[in-house]
Amino acid sequence: MHTFRDVETAAYCPRKLYYRRRAGPPDVPDEVATCRSLAFEYERLLDSDADLLAAPVEVSPTQFRSRLGRAKARLDAWDELVDPPIRERTLEGRECRGVAHKVLEDPLAPSLVFAGRPPDEGVWEPQTVRLVAAAKALSWERETAVERAYAEYPAYGVVRSVPLTTRRKAAYRSAVRTADAVDGPPARIDNDAKCSPCEFREQCGVRTRSLRSLL
Repeated sequence: MHTFRDVETAAYCPRKLYYRRRAGPPDVPDEVATCRSLAFEYERLLDSDADLLAAPVEVSPTQFRSRLGRAKARLDAWDELVDPPIRERTLEGRECRGVAHKVLEDPLAPSLVFAGRPPDEGVWEPQTVRLVAAAKALSWERETAVERAYAEYPAYGVVRSVPLTTRRKAAYRSAVRTADAVDGPPARIDNDAKCSPCEFREQCGVRTRSLRSLL
C-alpha cells in the first residue's frame, strides 16, 4: 500500500520516489514539526502580539492576521480547524495510507498541514494528490463520501478549502499508477526547478544548469 507521501512524490517526480523508497521513511525535520504546530495555535497567534512575533512565520504579523482573518470569515469549518475533534490520525484506505493532521466531522473532511510556501491560488498539484489520497482513505474508513479537504500553510497564514474535483481525482489516479510502476529508476526529468533543491540530486546524477551556462 502506498503512503500519502508516495503518491505526492510520484506526482512531483517518479525518480525522486524511487530514491526516497530506497532511503526509507524520512525523519520529520524539527523546523517542519514546529511549523505544523502553528496550525493548532491560530487563535492564540491572532490574540497575542508577543506570541505572533516569536512564532516562526514567513510573513509580517499584519499579513498573517489579515490572511487568517479572511479564512475565518470565509470558511464554515473554521471552528473545527482551530480545535479539530481528531488530530494526527493515521488513515488506511483501499490504495493509500498516511496521517491526516486534522479530521473534521461536520462535514467530514481531512486537513493536511504543509510547511512550505503556498501558490497564489489553490494548492500545488503534488499536494492536491496528497489531499485526495487522504480524503479517499477517510471515505474508505467511514464508508461515506468525502467531497473536500483542507490545505493549511500556517507559516504564511493561509488555509484553503479544496473541493475534490474530477480533475484532481484524475491527477490522484495517475499518481497511483505511477507509484505502482516504480520498481527501478525512472527516466530523469529535465526540470532544474525541481532538481536543484532535491535531496537525492547527487545519487540521481541529474545535471542542473547554472545561471552562467544559461546566459
